Amino acid sequence: QVQLVESGGGLVQAGGSLRLSCVASGRVISINSMGWYRQPPGKQRELVARITRGGTTNYADSVKGRFTISRDNARNTVYLQVNSLKPEDTAVYYCNGNGGQTYWGQGTQVTVSS
Repeated sequence: QVQLVESGGGLVQAGGSLRLSCVASGRVISINSMGWYRQPPGKQRELVARITRGGTTNYADSVKGRFTISRDNARNTVYLQVNSLKPEDTAVYYCNGNGGQTYWGQGTQVTVSS
């Protein structure tokens, strides 16, 4: 089993920045790729960014150029640097891990005020 714990969310004004962190524990060696998803109010969960163990990344078009995903394998941690935030980025952000099974964190709220 793998446990994922997110942190770093909060309330920020439009144009501001945050850094979200996700720490993995347990059988982390089984995880191949990790990512961040978000679920805006009243909408479905959507992929924001993903990174493989080797460092290959992909992003949703809506966040390209503003968000950066990175990982520190030694610390079993994945980061999401979110810049130039917009009100439409308001959502619960979830950490995700894949490696045979899919794992989810509990989520961290990001609220962007206009």
